Amino acid sequence: MIDYSGIRDFDELIEREHGEIGSASRNAYEERAQMFIVSEMLKEARKEANLTQEQLAERAGTKKSYISKIENAKGNIQLSTLIRIFEKGLNKRIGLTFL
Repeated sequence: MIDYSGIRDFDELIEREHGEIGSASRNAYEERAQMFIVSEMLKEARKEANLTQEQLAERAGTKKSYISKIENAKGNIQLSTLIRIFEKGLNKRIGLTFL
């Protein structure tokens, strides 16, 4: 069981639960967190456009099952496909930031 005593901020909580930055467990956590963010952004954009997963897939030239996997934060995403989904399927631009 994790000892939560002495935690002063969110960063310390994440470190206690998932390990130090650069550790295997922390890297896995960060990857899942980023996938979740992308999945929620896609889901929100698709719903804003009043499209079903099937309609979005058709516009983007991919399969409904792939859209579903992304929206449920499952599997790997190819960057080129993600860009195509947003740009062709949703008429939105993607910007990347490197930290």
